[in-house]
Amino acid sequence: MQCADHPAELPPAAADPASAAEQLQAQNLALRNELDLLRDALERMPHGMCAFDGQDRLVIANARYRKIWCLPDEVVRPGATFRQIMDATPGRETAASRSRPPPASGSEGTRWREWQLDDGRLVEVVVSRRADGSCVALHEDVTEQRQAQERINFLARHDLLTGLPNRGVLREEIERALVGNRRGEPMALLCLDLDRFKPVNDTYGHAAGDALLKQVAQRLRECVREADVVARVGGDEFAVVQRGGVQPAGSSSLAQRIIEVLCRPFELEGHVVHIGTSVGIALAPHDGEDPETLQRNADLALYRAKSDGRGTLSYFEPEMNDRIEARRGLENELRSAINERQFALAYQPRFDLRSGQVVGVEALLRWQHPKRGVVQPGDFISLAEETGLILPMGRWVLEQACRDALSWPGHVTLSVNVSVVQFLHGAVLPDVMHALAATGLPARRLELEITESTMIKDTPTVLAALHALRDKGVRIALDDFGTGFSSLSHLRSYPFDHLKIDRSFVRDAPERPDLCAIIRGVAVLAEGMNMQTTIEGVETAEQLRAVRPLGCGAVQGFLLGRPMPAAALAGVIAKPTEWCEPCLPPQQQNPQRAG
Repeated sequence: MQCADHPAELPPAAADPASAAEQLQAQNLALRNELDLLRDALERMPHGMCAFDGQDRLVIANARYRKIWCLPDEVVRPGATFRQIMDATPGRETAASRSRPPPASGSEGTRWREWQLDDGRLVEVVVSRRADGSCVALHEDVTEQRQAQERINFLARHDLLTGLPNRGVLREEIERALVGNRRGEPMALLCLDLDRFKPVNDTYGHAAGDALLKQVAQRLRECVREADVVARVGGDEFAVVQRGGVQPAGSSSLAQRIIEVLCRPFELEGHVVHIGTSVGIALAPHDGEDPETLQRNADLALYRAKSDGRGTLSYFEPEMNDRIEARRGLENELRSAINERQFALAYQPRFDLRSGQVVGVEALLRWQHPKRGVVQPGDFISLAEETGLILPMGRWVLEQACRDALSWPGHVTLSVNVSVVQFLHGAVLPDVMHALAATGLPARRLELEITESTMIKDTPTVLAALHALRDKGVRIALDDFGTGFSSLSHLRSYPFDHLKIDRSFVRDAPERPDLCAIIRGVAVLAEGMNMQTTIEGVETAEQLRAVRPLGCGAVQGFLLGRPMPAAALAGVIAKPTEWCEPCLPPQQQNPQRAG
Protein backbone atom coordinates (compact mmCIF):
# COMPACT_ATOMS: atom_id res chain seq x y z
CA MET A 1 0.00 0.00 0.00
CA GLN A 2 1.29 3.43 -0.87
CA CYS A 3 0.91 6.45 1.39
CA ALA A 4 -0.96 9.39 0.03
CA ASP A 5 2.00 11.62 0.67
CA HIS A 6 4.18 9.39 -1.49
CA PRO A 7 2.39 8.50 -4.71
CA ALA A 8 3.89 5.61 -6.77
CA GLU A 9 6.48 6.62 -9.38
CA LEU A 10 5.21 6.34 -12.90
CA PRO A 11 7.34 4.51 -15.53
CA PRO A 12 9.32 6.79 -17.79
CA ALA A 13 7.77 7.82 -20.95
CA ALA A 14 8.59 5.74 -23.96
CA ALA A 15 11.86 6.75 -25.65
CA ASP A 16 11.86 8.55 -28.93
CA PRO A 17 11.98 5.89 -31.71
CA ALA A 18 14.50 7.91 -33.72
CA SER A 19 16.81 8.29 -30.74
CA ALA A 20 16.63 4.55 -29.96
CA ALA A 21 17.63 3.70 -33.50
CA GLU A 22 20.65 5.97 -33.30
CA GLN A 23 21.75 4.37 -30.05
CA LEU A 24 21.42 0.89 -31.56
CA GLN A 25 23.37 1.96 -34.62
CA ALA A 26 26.15 3.31 -32.40
CA GLN A 27 26.27 0.10 -30.41
CA ASN A 28 26.48 -1.97 -33.59
CA LEU A 29 29.28 0.20 -34.88
CA ALA A 30 31.19 -0.21 -31.64
CA LEU A 31 30.72 -3.97 -31.81
CA ARG A 32 31.90 -4.03 -35.43
CA ASN A 33 34.99 -2.03 -34.47
CA GLU A 34 35.74 -4.40 -31.63
CA LEU A 35 35.22 -7.36 -33.93
CA ASP A 36 37.52 -5.85 -36.55
CA LEU A 37 40.11 -5.25 -33.85
CA LEU A 38 39.84 -8.85 -32.66
CA ARG A 39 40.08 -10.14 -36.23
CA ASP A 40 43.14 -7.96 -36.86
CA ALA A 41 44.75 -9.25 -33.68
CA LEU A 42 43.90 -12.79 -34.66
CA GLU A 43 45.55 -12.39 -38.07
CA ARG A 44 48.67 -10.82 -36.55
CA MET A 45 49.23 -13.64 -34.09
CA PRO A 46 52.53 -15.54 -34.56
CA HIS A 47 50.63 -18.77 -33.90
CA GLY A 48 47.97 -20.45 -35.95
CA MET A 49 44.56 -20.35 -34.25
CA CYS A 50 41.25 -22.09 -34.87
CA ALA A 51 38.03 -22.65 -32.90
CA PHE A 52 35.36 -25.36 -33.22
CA ASP A 53 31.86 -25.43 -31.73
CA GLY A 54 30.33 -28.27 -29.73
CA GLN A 55 29.43 -30.12 -32.96
CA ASP A 56 33.10 -30.00 -34.13
CA ARG A 57 32.35 -27.42 -36.84
CA LEU A 58 34.85 -24.69 -37.57
CA VAL A 59 33.90 -21.30 -36.22
CA ILE A 60 37.02 -19.29 -37.03
CA ALA A 61 40.63 -19.75 -38.20
CA ASN A 62 43.38 -17.26 -39.00
CA ALA A 63 45.68 -17.10 -42.00
CA ARG A 64 48.66 -18.37 -40.02
CA TYR A 65 46.72 -21.58 -39.32
CA ARG A 66 46.12 -22.11 -43.04
CA LYS A 67 49.77 -21.35 -43.87
CA ILE A 68 51.21 -23.76 -41.27
CA TRP A 69 49.07 -26.64 -42.52
CA CYS A 70 49.16 -25.61 -46.20
CA LEU A 71 45.33 -25.78 -46.39
CA PRO A 72 43.31 -23.99 -49.10
CA ASP A 73 40.64 -21.44 -48.19
CA GLU A 74 37.81 -23.67 -49.49
CA VAL A 75 38.71 -26.28 -46.88
CA VAL A 76 39.20 -23.90 -43.99
CA ARG A 77 35.78 -22.28 -44.06
CA PRO A 78 33.30 -21.68 -41.24
CA GLY A 79 31.03 -24.69 -40.85
CA ALA A 80 33.54 -27.21 -42.15
CA THR A 81 33.69 -30.27 -39.95
CA PHE A 82 36.81 -31.30 -38.06
CA ARG A 83 36.95 -34.55 -40.05
CA GLN A 84 36.85 -32.69 -43.39
CA ILE A 85 39.78 -30.53 -42.32
CA MET A 86 41.75 -33.52 -40.97
CA ASP A 87 41.28 -35.42 -44.22
CA ALA A 88 42.96 -32.53 -46.05
CA THR A 89 45.78 -32.17 -43.49
CA PRO A 90 49.18 -33.62 -44.61
CA GLY A 91 51.35 -35.72 -42.28
CA ARG A 92 50.59 -37.74 -39.18
CA GLU A 93 50.51 -37.44 -35.42
CA THR A 94 53.79 -38.43 -33.75
CA ALA A 95 54.22 -41.30 -31.30
CA ALA A 96 55.03 -38.84 -28.51
CA SER A 97 51.69 -37.12 -29.10
CA ARG A 98 49.68 -40.33 -29.26
CA SER A 99 51.09 -41.47 -25.94
CA ARG A 100 49.36 -38.63 -24.10
CA PRO A 101 45.73 -39.36 -23.14
CA PRO A 102 43.06 -36.79 -24.16
CA PRO A 103 40.78 -35.10 -21.60
CA ALA A 104 37.71 -37.11 -20.57
CA SER A 105 34.68 -36.65 -22.80
CA GLY A 106 32.40 -33.82 -21.65
CA SER A 107 35.03 -32.26 -19.38
CA GLU A 108 37.26 -29.23 -19.66
CA GLY A 109 40.96 -29.73 -20.23
CA THR A 110 44.08 -29.01 -22.31
CA ARG A 111 45.87 -31.45 -24.58
CA TRP A 112 49.28 -31.16 -26.22
CA ARG A 113 49.63 -32.69 -29.66
CA GLU A 114 52.52 -32.97 -32.10
CA TRP A 115 52.22 -33.42 -35.83
CA GLN A 116 54.87 -34.50 -38.35
CA LEU A 117 54.12 -32.98 -41.77
CA ASP A 118 55.01 -34.70 -45.00
CA ASP A 119 57.70 -32.08 -45.71
CA GLY A 120 59.45 -32.90 -42.42
CA ARG A 121 58.23 -29.93 -40.40
CA LEU A 122 57.01 -30.38 -36.82
CA VAL A 123 53.89 -28.60 -35.56
CA GLU A 124 52.87 -28.36 -31.91
CA VAL A 125 49.14 -27.98 -31.13
CA VAL A 126 47.68 -26.98 -27.76
CA VAL A 127 43.93 -27.75 -27.67
CA SER A 128 41.79 -26.22 -24.90
CA ARG A 129 38.36 -27.89 -24.72
CA ARG A 130 35.40 -26.55 -22.75
CA ALA A 131 32.69 -28.54 -21.02
CA ASP A 132 30.15 -27.83 -23.80
CA GLY A 133 32.42 -29.54 -26.34
CA SER A 134 33.71 -26.41 -28.07
CA CYS A 135 37.46 -25.86 -28.26
CA VAL A 136 40.18 -23.40 -29.19
CA ALA A 137 43.54 -24.61 -30.57
CA LEU A 138 46.92 -22.83 -30.97
CA HIS A 139 49.34 -24.15 -33.61
CA GLU A 140 53.11 -23.46 -33.81
CA ASP A 141 55.73 -24.56 -36.33
CA VAL A 142 58.58 -25.67 -34.00
CA THR A 143 60.88 -27.14 -36.65
CA GLU A 144 63.72 -24.61 -36.26
CA GLN A 145 63.34 -24.60 -32.50
CA ARG A 146 63.63 -28.38 -32.34
CA GLN A 147 66.58 -28.40 -34.72
CA ALA A 148 68.36 -25.81 -32.58
CA GLN A 149 67.66 -27.82 -29.44
CA GLU A 150 68.85 -31.01 -31.08
CA ARG A 151 72.03 -29.20 -32.13
CA ILE A 152 72.58 -28.00 -28.57
CA ASN A 153 72.00 -31.49 -27.25
CA PHE A 154 74.36 -32.93 -29.87
CA LEU A 155 77.13 -30.46 -29.02
CA ALA A 156 76.73 -31.22 -25.33
CA ARG A 157 77.41 -34.90 -26.01
CA HIS A 158 79.75 -34.85 -29.00
CA ASP A 159 83.09 -33.43 -30.01
CA LEU A 160 82.57 -30.30 -32.09
CA LEU A 161 85.49 -30.99 -34.45
CA THR A 162 85.06 -34.67 -35.30
CA GLY A 163 81.40 -35.28 -34.41
CA LEU A 164 82.41 -38.26 -32.29
CA PRO A 165 80.87 -38.85 -28.85
CA ASN A 166 82.70 -37.02 -26.08
CA ARG A 167 84.10 -38.12 -22.74
CA GLY A 168 80.70 -37.93 -21.01
CA VAL A 169 79.05 -40.19 -23.58
CA LEU A 170 82.04 -42.54 -23.40
CA ARG A 171 81.42 -43.04 -19.71
CA GLU A 172 77.74 -43.78 -20.36
CA GLU A 173 78.65 -46.31 -23.03
CA ILE A 174 81.17 -47.99 -20.71
CA GLU A 175 78.51 -48.24 -18.00
CA ARG A 176 76.06 -49.70 -20.52
CA ALA A 177 78.63 -52.21 -21.73
CA LEU A 178 79.47 -53.18 -18.15
CA VAL A 179 75.80 -53.98 -17.54
CA GLY A 180 75.93 -56.33 -20.51
CA ASN A 181 79.24 -57.70 -19.27
CA ARG A 182 77.62 -58.74 -15.99
CA ARG A 183 75.17 -60.77 -18.07
CA GLY A 184 78.04 -62.54 -19.80
CA GLU A 185 78.68 -60.24 -22.80
CA PRO A 186 82.44 -59.72 -23.44
CA MET A 187 83.61 -56.12 -23.37
CA ALA A 188 86.93 -54.33 -24.05
CA LEU A 189 88.02 -50.71 -23.75
CA LEU A 190 90.71 -49.49 -26.15
CA CYS A 191 92.53 -46.19 -25.49
CA LEU A 192 94.40 -44.64 -28.43
CA ASP A 193 96.98 -41.88 -28.65
CA LEU A 194 98.24 -40.64 -32.02
CA ASP A 195 101.97 -40.82 -32.69
CA ARG A 196 103.79 -37.92 -34.39
CA PHE A 197 100.70 -35.69 -34.35
CA LYS A 198 102.35 -32.61 -32.83
CA PRO A 199 104.93 -32.26 -35.64
CA VAL A 200 102.01 -32.02 -38.09
CA ASN A 201 100.55 -29.13 -36.09
CA ASP A 202 103.94 -27.45 -35.80
CA THR A 203 104.82 -27.88 -39.47
CA TYR A 204 101.53 -27.26 -41.27
CA GLY A 205 99.47 -25.33 -38.69
CA HIS A 206 96.48 -26.07 -36.49
CA ALA A 207 94.03 -26.03 -39.40
CA ALA A 208 95.90 -28.96 -40.94
CA GLY A 209 95.95 -30.67 -37.54
CA ASP A 210 92.18 -30.29 -37.28
CA ALA A 211 91.72 -31.70 -40.76
CA LEU A 212 93.91 -34.65 -39.81
CA LEU A 213 91.82 -35.35 -36.69
CA LYS A 214 88.67 -35.40 -38.81
CA GLN A 215 90.22 -37.94 -41.17
CA VAL A 216 91.38 -40.04 -38.22
CA ALA A 217 87.85 -40.01 -36.78
CA GLN A 218 86.39 -41.17 -40.11
CA ARG A 219 88.90 -44.02 -40.40
CA LEU A 220 88.12 -45.11 -36.84
CA ARG A 221 84.38 -45.19 -37.63
CA GLU A 222 85.14 -47.47 -40.56
CA CYS A 223 87.19 -49.81 -38.38
CA VAL A 224 84.50 -50.63 -35.82
CA ARG A 225 81.19 -52.47 -35.93
CA GLU A 226 77.82 -50.84 -35.39
CA ALA A 227 77.69 -52.11 -31.81
CA ASP A 228 81.02 -50.46 -30.95
CA VAL A 229 81.42 -46.82 -29.93
CA VAL A 230 84.28 -44.52 -30.93
CA ALA A 231 84.81 -41.40 -28.80
CA ARG A 232 87.28 -38.53 -28.80
CA VAL A 233 88.62 -38.12 -25.29
CA GLY A 234 90.56 -34.94 -25.99
CA GLY A 235 93.46 -33.62 -28.08
CA ASP A 236 94.77 -36.52 -30.14
CA GLU A 237 93.35 -39.16 -27.78
CA PHE A 238 90.49 -41.49 -28.72
CA ALA A 239 88.75 -44.49 -27.17
CA VAL A 240 86.73 -47.43 -28.45
CA VAL A 241 84.18 -49.44 -26.47
CA GLN A 242 84.02 -52.89 -28.04
CA ARG A 243 81.04 -55.07 -27.12
CA GLY A 244 80.65 -58.76 -27.86
CA GLY A 245 82.99 -61.01 -29.76
CA VAL A 246 85.62 -63.28 -28.26
CA GLN A 247 88.17 -61.65 -25.99
CA PRO A 248 91.04 -60.98 -26.06
CA ALA A 249 91.15 -62.03 -29.72
CA GLY A 250 88.49 -59.50 -30.72
CA SER A 251 90.19 -56.49 -29.15
CA SER A 252 93.60 -57.57 -30.43
CA SER A 253 92.26 -57.85 -33.97
CA LEU A 254 90.56 -54.45 -33.73
CA ALA A 255 93.68 -52.79 -32.29
CA GLN A 256 95.88 -54.22 -35.05
CA ARG A 257 93.37 -53.05 -37.67
CA ILE A 258 93.34 -49.53 -36.18
CA ILE A 259 97.17 -49.39 -36.04
CA GLU A 260 97.40 -50.52 -39.66
CA VAL A 261 94.75 -48.09 -40.90
CA LEU A 262 96.22 -45.07 -39.12
CA CYS A 263 99.72 -45.87 -40.38
CA ARG A 264 98.57 -45.28 -43.94
CA PRO A 265 99.45 -41.83 -45.33
CA PHE A 266 97.06 -38.91 -44.94
CA GLU A 267 96.71 -36.12 -47.49
CA LEU A 268 96.36 -32.58 -46.12
CA GLU A 269 96.03 -29.74 -48.62
CA GLY A 270 98.46 -31.32 -51.04
CA HIS A 271 100.85 -32.56 -48.34
CA VAL A 272 101.27 -36.24 -47.51
CA VAL A 273 101.82 -36.87 -43.80
CA HIS A 274 102.48 -40.05 -41.85
CA ILE A 275 101.40 -40.62 -38.28
CA GLY A 276 100.54 -43.72 -36.28
CA THR A 277 98.93 -44.75 -33.05
CA SER A 278 99.54 -46.72 -29.88
CA VAL A 279 96.74 -48.71 -28.24
CA GLY A 280 96.16 -49.70 -24.62
CA ILE A 281 93.49 -52.30 -23.85
CA ALA A 282 91.60 -53.19 -20.68
CA LEU A 283 89.15 -56.11 -20.48
CA ALA A 284 86.12 -56.30 -18.21
CA PRO A 285 85.65 -57.58 -15.59
CA HIS A 286 89.26 -58.67 -15.02
CA ASP A 287 90.74 -55.18 -15.43
CA GLY A 288 87.89 -53.22 -13.85
CA GLU A 289 84.23 -53.39 -12.97
CA ASP A 290 83.52 -49.66 -13.08
CA PRO A 291 84.26 -46.96 -15.69
CA GLU A 292 86.98 -45.20 -13.65
CA THR A 293 89.02 -48.32 -13.02
CA LEU A 294 88.64 -49.59 -16.57
CA GLN A 295 89.71 -46.26 -18.09
CA ARG A 296 92.64 -45.88 -15.73
CA ASN A 297 93.92 -49.36 -16.52
CA ALA A 298 93.48 -48.88 -20.27
CA ASP A 299 95.50 -45.65 -19.94
CA LEU A 300 98.24 -47.53 -18.08
CA ALA A 301 98.35 -50.07 -20.89
CA LEU A 302 98.55 -47.21 -23.41
CA TYR A 303 101.47 -45.69 -21.51
CA ARG A 304 103.23 -49.04 -21.75
CA ALA A 305 102.52 -49.30 -25.48
CA LYS A 306 104.04 -45.87 -26.11
CA SER A 307 107.05 -46.76 -23.98
CA ASP A 308 107.58 -49.92 -26.03
CA GLY A 309 108.23 -47.90 -29.16
CA ARG A 310 104.84 -46.63 -30.39
CA GLY A 311 102.76 -48.21 -33.12
CA THR A 312 102.07 -51.12 -30.80
CA LEU A 313 99.30 -52.45 -28.57
CA SER A 314 99.51 -53.44 -24.93
CA TYR A 315 97.09 -55.12 -22.53
CA PHE A 316 96.78 -54.02 -18.94
CA GLU A 317 98.74 -56.05 -16.41
CA PRO A 318 98.46 -55.72 -12.63
CA GLU A 319 102.20 -54.99 -12.41
CA MET A 320 101.56 -51.71 -14.22
CA ASN A 321 99.83 -50.39 -11.14
CA ASP A 322 102.93 -51.18 -9.09
CA ARG A 323 105.11 -49.27 -11.53
CA ILE A 324 102.79 -46.29 -11.46
CA GLU A 325 102.75 -46.31 -7.67
CA ALA A 326 106.53 -46.44 -7.68
CA ARG A 327 106.60 -43.55 -10.13
CA ARG A 328 104.26 -41.52 -7.93
CA GLY A 329 106.49 -42.25 -4.96
CA LEU A 330 109.56 -41.14 -6.89
CA GLU A 331 107.77 -37.98 -7.97
CA ASN A 332 106.92 -37.12 -4.37
CA GLU A 333 110.52 -37.77 -3.32
CA LEU A 334 111.72 -35.58 -6.18
CA ARG A 335 109.50 -32.72 -5.02
CA SER A 336 110.90 -33.09 -1.51
CA ALA A 337 114.43 -33.16 -2.92
CA ILE A 338 113.88 -29.77 -4.54
CA ASN A 339 112.54 -28.26 -1.30
CA GLU A 340 115.26 -29.83 0.83
CA ARG A 341 118.11 -29.04 -1.60
CA GLN A 342 119.27 -32.63 -2.03
CA PHE A 343 120.97 -31.91 -5.37
CA ALA A 344 124.63 -31.41 -6.10
CA LEU A 345 126.70 -30.74 -9.20
CA ALA A 346 129.61 -32.74 -10.54
CA TYR A 347 131.85 -31.39 -13.28
CA GLN A 348 133.54 -33.35 -16.07
CA PRO A 349 136.53 -31.65 -17.73
CA ARG A 350 136.99 -31.25 -21.48
CA PHE A 351 140.59 -31.25 -22.78
CA ASP A 352 142.14 -29.53 -25.77
CA LEU A 353 143.62 -32.22 -28.02
CA ARG A 354 146.64 -30.09 -28.94
CA SER A 355 147.69 -28.53 -25.65
CA GLY A 356 146.19 -31.00 -23.16
CA GLN A 357 144.76 -28.04 -21.28
CA VAL A 358 141.29 -28.06 -19.72
CA VAL A 359 139.21 -25.74 -21.90
CA GLY A 360 135.79 -26.44 -20.48
CA VAL A 361 133.74 -28.39 -17.98
CA GLU A 362 130.28 -29.89 -18.21
CA ALA A 363 127.94 -29.55 -15.24
CA LEU A 364 126.20 -32.83 -14.37
CA LEU A 365 123.35 -33.05 -11.89
CA ARG A 366 123.37 -35.60 -9.06
CA TRP A 367 120.58 -36.37 -6.61
CA GLN A 368 121.94 -37.12 -3.13
CA HIS A 369 119.04 -39.22 -1.87
CA PRO A 370 119.03 -39.72 1.93
CA LYS A 371 118.25 -43.45 1.57
CA ARG A 372 119.20 -44.45 -1.97
CA GLY A 373 122.51 -42.63 -2.05
CA VAL A 374 123.59 -40.86 -5.23
CA VAL A 375 120.91 -41.12 -7.94
CA GLN A 376 122.11 -40.67 -11.54
CA PRO A 377 120.25 -38.27 -13.91
CA GLY A 378 119.05 -41.13 -16.10
CA ASP A 379 116.88 -42.32 -13.23
CA PHE A 380 114.97 -39.10 -12.65
CA ILE A 381 115.42 -36.52 -15.42
CA SER A 382 112.68 -37.96 -17.67
CA LEU A 383 110.26 -37.93 -14.72
CA ALA A 384 111.26 -34.35 -13.93
CA GLU A 385 110.51 -33.38 -17.53
CA GLU A 386 107.12 -35.10 -17.54
CA THR A 387 106.04 -33.44 -14.28
CA GLY A 388 107.51 -29.99 -14.99
CA LEU A 389 109.87 -30.27 -12.02
CA ILE A 390 112.73 -29.78 -14.49
CA LEU A 391 111.94 -26.05 -14.42
CA PRO A 392 112.95 -25.30 -10.80
CA MET A 393 115.76 -27.87 -11.05
CA GLY A 394 117.13 -26.29 -14.22
CA ARG A 395 116.95 -22.83 -12.67
CA TRP A 396 119.00 -23.99 -9.68
CA VAL A 397 121.58 -25.80 -11.85
CA LEU A 398 122.21 -22.70 -13.97
CA GLU A 399 122.76 -20.39 -11.01
CA GLN A 400 124.86 -22.83 -8.95
CA ALA A 401 127.05 -23.81 -11.92
CA CYS A 402 127.64 -20.17 -12.84
CA ARG A 403 128.57 -19.45 -9.22
CA ASP A 404 131.06 -22.35 -9.13
CA ALA A 405 132.60 -21.32 -12.47
CA LEU A 406 133.72 -17.98 -11.06
CA SER A 407 136.64 -19.74 -9.32
CA TRP A 408 138.04 -21.19 -12.57
CA PRO A 409 140.39 -19.48 -15.00
CA GLY A 410 138.75 -17.22 -17.56
CA HIS A 411 139.51 -19.49 -20.52
CA VAL A 412 137.49 -22.39 -19.04
CA THR A 413 133.92 -22.49 -20.35
CA LEU A 414 130.97 -23.89 -18.43
CA SER A 415 128.58 -26.24 -20.26
CA VAL A 416 125.05 -26.75 -18.88
CA ASN A 417 122.49 -29.13 -20.37
CA VAL A 418 119.02 -27.65 -20.90
CA SER A 419 115.82 -29.60 -21.54
CA VAL A 420 113.34 -29.06 -24.33
CA VAL A 421 110.70 -28.63 -21.60
CA GLN A 422 112.55 -25.53 -20.37
CA PHE A 423 112.41 -24.12 -23.90
CA LEU A 424 108.73 -24.92 -24.38
CA HIS A 425 107.87 -23.12 -21.12
CA GLY A 426 109.93 -20.09 -22.14
CA ALA A 427 112.19 -20.56 -19.12
CA VAL A 428 115.67 -20.81 -20.67
CA LEU A 429 116.29 -17.16 -21.60
CA PRO A 430 115.05 -15.59 -18.33
CA ASP A 431 116.75 -18.26 -16.20
CA VAL A 432 120.07 -17.79 -17.99
CA MET A 433 119.94 -14.01 -17.70
CA HIS A 434 119.05 -14.27 -14.01
CA ALA A 435 121.95 -16.66 -13.33
CA LEU A 436 124.45 -14.43 -15.14
CA ALA A 437 123.21 -11.32 -13.37
CA ALA A 438 123.14 -12.99 -9.93
CA THR A 439 126.66 -14.45 -10.18
CA GLY A 440 128.49 -12.00 -12.45
CA LEU A 441 129.77 -14.75 -14.77
CA PRO A 442 130.49 -13.35 -18.27
CA ALA A 443 128.03 -14.64 -20.85
CA ARG A 444 130.87 -15.77 -23.18
CA ARG A 445 131.92 -18.37 -20.57
CA LEU A 446 128.53 -20.05 -20.49
CA GLU A 447 127.64 -22.71 -23.04
CA LEU A 448 124.21 -24.33 -23.26
CA GLU A 449 124.02 -27.90 -24.56
CA ILE A 450 120.90 -29.08 -26.39
CA THR A 451 120.19 -32.46 -27.98
CA GLU A 452 119.03 -33.06 -31.53
CA SER A 453 115.56 -34.08 -30.29
CA THR A 454 115.13 -30.57 -28.89
CA MET A 455 115.24 -29.13 -32.40
CA ILE A 456 112.09 -30.92 -33.57
CA LYS A 457 109.97 -29.82 -30.61
CA ASP A 458 108.25 -26.53 -31.46
CA THR A 459 111.08 -25.45 -33.73
CA PRO A 460 110.17 -21.73 -33.94
CA THR A 461 110.15 -21.36 -30.13
CA VAL A 462 113.47 -23.13 -29.64
CA LEU A 463 115.13 -21.33 -32.54
CA ALA A 464 114.00 -17.89 -31.34
CA ALA A 465 115.29 -18.56 -27.82
CA LEU A 466 118.68 -19.80 -29.08
CA HIS A 467 119.18 -16.74 -31.29
CA ALA A 468 118.27 -14.46 -28.38
CA LEU A 469 120.80 -16.23 -26.14
CA ARG A 470 123.47 -16.06 -28.84
CA ASP A 471 122.84 -12.32 -29.16
CA LYS A 472 123.52 -12.02 -25.43
CA GLY A 473 126.90 -13.71 -25.88
CA VAL A 474 125.98 -17.20 -24.64
CA ARG A 475 127.48 -20.09 -26.62
CA ILE A 476 125.31 -22.92 -28.01
CA ALA A 477 126.47 -26.55 -28.30
CA LEU A 478 124.78 -29.48 -30.02
CA ASP A 479 125.21 -32.53 -27.78
CA ASP A 480 125.22 -36.20 -28.88
CA PHE A 481 125.65 -35.17 -32.51
CA GLY A 482 124.95 -37.98 -34.98
CA THR A 483 122.46 -40.04 -32.96
CA GLY A 484 119.15 -38.36 -33.73
CA PHE A 485 117.79 -36.09 -36.46
CA SER A 486 121.03 -34.55 -37.67
CA SER A 487 120.82 -32.65 -40.93
CA LEU A 488 122.76 -29.97 -42.73
CA SER A 489 119.69 -27.71 -42.59
CA HIS A 490 119.78 -27.85 -38.79
CA LEU A 491 123.44 -26.91 -38.73
CA ARG A 492 122.71 -24.03 -41.09
CA SER A 493 119.57 -22.77 -39.30
CA TYR A 494 120.62 -23.05 -35.68
CA PRO A 495 123.27 -20.79 -34.11
CA PHE A 496 125.68 -23.53 -33.03
CA ASP A 497 129.18 -22.74 -31.79
CA HIS A 498 130.12 -26.27 -30.84
CA LEU A 499 129.42 -29.86 -31.97
CA LYS A 500 129.88 -32.68 -29.47
CA ILE A 501 130.23 -35.98 -31.37
CA ASP A 502 128.36 -38.80 -29.65
CA ARG A 503 130.19 -41.58 -27.84
CA SER A 504 128.62 -44.20 -30.13
CA PHE A 505 131.11 -43.21 -32.86
CA VAL A 506 134.06 -43.49 -30.47
CA ARG A 507 133.29 -46.86 -28.89
CA ASP A 508 134.35 -48.95 -31.90
CA ALA A 509 136.59 -46.38 -33.61
CA PRO A 510 139.82 -48.42 -33.09
CA GLU A 511 138.36 -51.29 -35.17
CA ARG A 512 136.08 -49.33 -37.53
CA PRO A 513 137.74 -47.16 -40.19
CA ASP A 514 134.29 -46.05 -41.36
CA LEU A 515 133.55 -44.51 -37.97
CA CYS A 516 136.88 -42.69 -38.04
CA ALA A 517 135.99 -41.37 -41.51
CA ILE A 518 132.66 -40.03 -40.17
CA ILE A 519 134.38 -38.29 -37.25
CA ARG A 520 136.97 -36.76 -39.61
CA GLY A 521 134.20 -35.58 -41.95
CA VAL A 522 132.28 -33.95 -39.11
CA ALA A 523 135.47 -32.21 -37.95
CA VAL A 524 136.09 -30.80 -41.44
CA LEU A 525 132.45 -29.71 -41.77
CA ALA A 526 132.48 -28.01 -38.37
CA GLU A 527 135.73 -26.20 -39.11
CA GLY A 528 134.26 -24.88 -42.34
CA MET A 529 131.24 -23.57 -40.41
CA ASN A 530 133.45 -22.01 -37.70
CA MET A 531 132.30 -24.48 -35.02
CA GLN A 532 134.37 -26.21 -32.36
CA THR A 533 134.26 -29.99 -32.02
CA THR A 534 134.54 -32.32 -29.03
CA ILE A 535 134.68 -36.12 -29.05
CA GLU A 536 132.65 -37.54 -26.18
CA GLY A 537 132.93 -40.87 -24.37
CA VAL A 538 136.66 -41.60 -24.67
CA GLU A 539 137.18 -44.39 -22.14
CA THR A 540 140.27 -46.28 -23.28
CA ALA A 541 143.75 -45.42 -24.50
CA GLU A 542 143.01 -47.22 -27.78
CA GLN A 543 140.02 -44.98 -28.40
CA LEU A 544 142.09 -41.89 -27.69
CA ARG A 545 144.83 -43.00 -30.09
CA ALA A 546 142.21 -43.64 -32.77
CA VAL A 547 140.46 -40.27 -32.55
CA ARG A 548 143.39 -37.90 -31.85
CA PRO A 549 144.48 -37.53 -35.49
CA LEU A 550 140.93 -37.01 -36.86
CA GLY A 551 140.93 -33.21 -36.62
CA CYS A 552 138.62 -32.56 -33.65
CA GLY A 553 139.52 -29.84 -31.20
CA ALA A 554 138.77 -31.38 -27.81
CA VAL A 555 138.07 -34.64 -26.07
CA GLN A 556 136.00 -35.66 -23.06
CA GLY A 557 135.63 -38.99 -21.28
CA PHE A 558 136.34 -41.15 -18.25
CA LEU A 559 139.85 -41.94 -19.47
CA LEU A 560 140.94 -38.38 -18.83
CA GLY A 561 138.55 -37.20 -16.18
CA ARG A 562 135.46 -38.48 -14.44
CA PRO A 563 132.78 -36.12 -13.09
CA MET A 564 134.05 -34.58 -9.86
CA PRO A 565 133.07 -31.94 -7.28
CA ALA A 566 133.93 -28.33 -8.02
CA ALA A 567 136.60 -28.33 -5.30
CA ALA A 568 138.51 -31.20 -6.93
CA LEU A 569 138.47 -29.57 -10.34
CA ALA A 570 141.01 -26.87 -9.48
CA GLY A 571 143.91 -29.34 -9.44
CA VAL A 572 142.93 -30.84 -12.79
CA ILE A 573 142.68 -27.43 -14.42
CA ALA A 574 146.08 -26.37 -13.06
CA LYS A 575 148.00 -29.31 -14.58
CA PRO A 576 147.64 -29.79 -18.36
CA THR A 577 147.56 -33.37 -19.68
CA GLU A 578 150.60 -34.55 -21.68
CA TRP A 579 149.56 -36.61 -24.70
CA CYS A 580 152.28 -39.22 -24.47
CA GLU A 581 151.72 -42.96 -24.08
CA PRO A 582 153.22 -43.32 -20.57
CA CYS A 583 151.07 -40.46 -19.31
CA LEU A 584 147.78 -42.16 -20.16
CA PRO A 585 146.15 -43.30 -16.87
CA PRO A 586 146.55 -47.12 -16.75
CA GLN A 587 143.78 -47.53 -14.21
CA GLN A 588 141.29 -46.19 -16.78
CA GLN A 589 141.85 -48.84 -19.42
CA ASN A 590 138.59 -50.69 -18.66
CA PRO A 591 136.40 -48.21 -16.81
CA GLN A 592 132.80 -48.95 -16.00
CA ARG A 593 130.59 -46.28 -17.42
CA ALA A 594 128.45 -44.24 -15.06
CA GLY A 595 125.46 -42.06 -15.77
